[in-house]
Amino acid sequence: MKEYQREFIEFALQNNVLKFGQFTLKSGRVSPYFFNAGLFNSGKTLGAIGRFYAAALVDAGFTYDVLFGPAYKGIPLVCATALALTNEHKQEAPFAFNRKEKKYHGEGGDIVGTPLSGKIVVVDDVITAGTAINESIGIIKANNAELAGVLVAVDRAEVAPDGSGKSAIQAVQEKNGVPVRAIITMDHIMEFMEEKGTYGEQLTLMREYKAQYGIKQ
Repeated sequence: MKEYQREFIEFALQNNVLKFGQFTLKSGRVSPYFFNAGLFNSGKTLGAIGRFYAAALVDAGFTYDVLFGPAYKGIPLVCATALALTNEHKQEAPFAFNRKEKKYHGEGGDIVGTPLSGKIVVVDDVITAGTAINESIGIIKANNAELAGVLVAVDRAEVAPDGSGKSAIQAVQEKNGVPVRAIITMDHIMEFMEEKGTYGEQLTLMREYKAQYGIKQ
């Protein structure tokens, strides 16, 4: 685990974005932890999340021409990431996002920001069923651009409930032949808990959940 990942987990805990307990997911599974990126909802937290996304993007080594943030959650994330890339890493980072409803007056179209061309990296919060990312891929292809990678906040690294034995992220990677990276994974969270040494029962529950639902490496 790298230092920015450790700092991200601490920041998520401080802001109640990452919580431990019992949480019933949409799949019906009862998870021992929950990550709610919607709580990055202030100038302070948005500035910080941009720095973490930028660090992960640089770490991943993606080659790209434009960053794309899918409406709606991806919009503030891509803006914050582009700003942090410029301020923290001195990298020019053109970005764009889409409108849910196409505009027929003014500049028109459904893309706001830099035109989508060349290699595109999608910046979003999570990938669950893969529906949202497939919509983004359709937008990228419709603009004759190329998907170069996807960056999200957390990879839960658990098998999808569809019986495929793969996670939603693995399915996206295999279908599109592109890397999907996350700032942190479930393993990083467990490593953090082990380092702290104060999460006894919660860490046991995390290990049990991973043993039952975790992907096979």
